Amino acid sequence: MTLLEEESLKLSEVQSLEGHTDRVWGLAWNPATGADGVPAVLASCSGDKTIRIWQQRSPSSTSFDCKAVLEERHTRTVRSCAWSPSGKQLATASFDATTAIWEQNGSDFECVSTLEGHENEVKSVSWNASGSLLATCSRDKCVWIWEVLPGNEFDCVSVLQGHTQDVKMVQWHPTVDVLFSCSYDNTIKVWAEDGDSDDWRCVQTLGESNSGHSSTVWALSFNGTGDKMVTCSDDLTIKVWGVDITRLQSGDGNASWRHLCTMSGYHDRTIFSVHWSREGIIATGAADDAIRLFGESEDHPVDGPSYKLLLKKEKAHAMDINSVQWSPAGNRLLASASDDGTIKIWKLESLQ
Repeated sequence: MTLLEEESLKLSEVQSLEGHTDRVWGLAWNPATGADGVPAVLASCSGDKTIRIWQQRSPSSTSFDCKAVLEERHTRTVRSCAWSPSGKQLATASFDATTAIWEQNGSDFECVSTLEGHENEVKSVSWNASGSLLATCSRDKCVWIWEVLPGNEFDCVSVLQGHTQDVKMVQWHPTVDVLFSCSYDNTIKVWAEDGDSDDWRCVQTLGESNSGHSSTVWALSFNGTGDKMVTCSDDLTIKVWGVDITRLQSGDGNASWRHLCTMSGYHDRTIFSVHWSREGIIATGAADDAIRLFGESEDHPVDGPSYKLLLKKEKAHAMDINSVQWSPAGNRLLASASDDGTIKIWKLESLQ
């Protein structure tokens, strides 16, 4: 039985995590935790200028405790956080125009590096699959790519200019070194390294003219195999895009992404966050305080995949939902972060 043949799914609230004193913007599960007997670890970041580290009490427990508060580094809102693939470092992006790199030292975390260069608010940060590159983006319309060097040194290797407005999010492809950014200019841009010059360039722009979004693109996420991407927008739609993954993985960064389908009519307020689970469920978090889950329909239309609404959790939070993140451990845990200052942990359950 595949998940989507199960008629009824339930999203149950496991815990509400409180401690932040302002809206919670971003969430990141530590990829080295949550499986093989290691309790799951979640990072959250907030308008209160801090980052909180939450840890599951035990691998079988559904209770999380705050283990650390990372503070007195950023002077303004911390907008985004991301763990390195090894789980050893946490990058945090702030409206103070810096990105901080934190490392765990015993039970404490220390800031081992601060990346400066953006003119103003840094909106998002992302590590590539091997942990050798870091990308940041800003309201200054630029995307920076940093090379991770020994001794906590970070060297800017490229400043990507192409967006005409605030860049909301950067995300590396899960298997190849191709970078994606989405913006207030309504587009998603695909960046790849030019084999000859070692410089990075924009190889594709997904905009309204090629079935793209008609308003701000807030977030994007990849499916487990990396052959599909989902994007969400202020235009109240989510869109799924596909690529020839064999071409992409053979080193052809120019492999084109094409629009597969648009899910419209499900949201009536801005969709701020979208995340694709390892087992193929798309979660969205929106300004109507609800979480929605979508899955691929069994009946394939001739013109490509279609997706259906599996579940809508009304009033998941008291205010806007800024981030939804599935645990990478495949334990069906979903975390959500909201303007209401809380983080909630949810468990997806089958009613069968």
